[in-house]
Amino acid sequence: MQRYKILHRTYYNFAGLVVLGPHSLRLRPKEAHALRIESSTLRITPPATLLWHRDVEGNSVAIATFDLPTTQLMVESEVIIQQYNETPLDFMVASYAMHFPFTYQRDDLVLLAPYMALPTHKTSKRVTAWVADVWQPGEAIQTYTLLKRLASYIHKSLQYKVREEPGVQTAEQTLSYGAGSCRDFALLFMEAARCMGLASRFVSGYLYVPTTTGDLGATHAWAEVYLPGAGWKGFDPTAGELAGADHIAVAVARLPASVPPIEGSFVGPPGSTMEVGVWVNRI
Repeated sequence: MQRYKILHRTYYNFAGLVVLGPHSLRLRPKEAHALRIESSTLRITPPATLLWHRDVEGNSVAIATFDLPTTQLMVESEVIIQQYNETPLDFMVASYAMHFPFTYQRDDLVLLAPYMALPTHKTSKRVTAWVADVWQPGEAIQTYTLLKRLASYIHKSLQYKVREEPGVQTAEQTLSYGAGSCRDFALLFMEAARCMGLASRFVSGYLYVPTTTGDLGATHAWAEVYLPGAGWKGFDPTAGELAGADHIAVAVARLPASVPPIEGSFVGPPGSTMEVGVWVNRI
């Protein structure tokens, strides 16, 4: 078991006095048999009333409502977790799904259908042609090996770049640019998996980065694929690896746009700036 402390601080500075609408906060890691939350604190200025719920994907969401006008919104989340996912390769895929291609069982297909929806025809055609560099029909390969190869191919063939602007590039844009951020790579991986008939979803969370790299942690995005017998398994195309103990999931979704860490509205003078700091430390 490994313990991590996650500090996520966000400042919104407005052009003048504003009235804040309700804000949705997705900052609490997803608890599971491999991850337990030891403590969790949210500090918000101006003061907010919080109402917690789990959305349709099972993500923890806090709805913050405000009474006071303000020129700045500060949201600080401090969480200590216990991470038990120290052997991410310790899983068993059902025999019928061990080798690709395979077909999900009928009962599973009912639930997995939203995670198998293909992108637009144009994007599907482009991604399918690109996937031919990773796997050719008729090739005998283990399903896990194929997915690991796909993540590694994205990592090696495309250039990673930090993008501060909001939104996610389409898979077609990422292939055309030859570059993208972690969220862009996650969407490309997802849509490639879906074009191969595999259920995949987007994951938003945190990544622990050893301090020797000069970084102290970051928000991060990767993808999960549903493997019968093993469940949802994470793959990080930014690193070209299986998601492991240093990956801390906060929210999952069928579409990347569904799980921003913070979203909300305000009424007042137009214009605002945002500052974000994330620190992930082993303790």
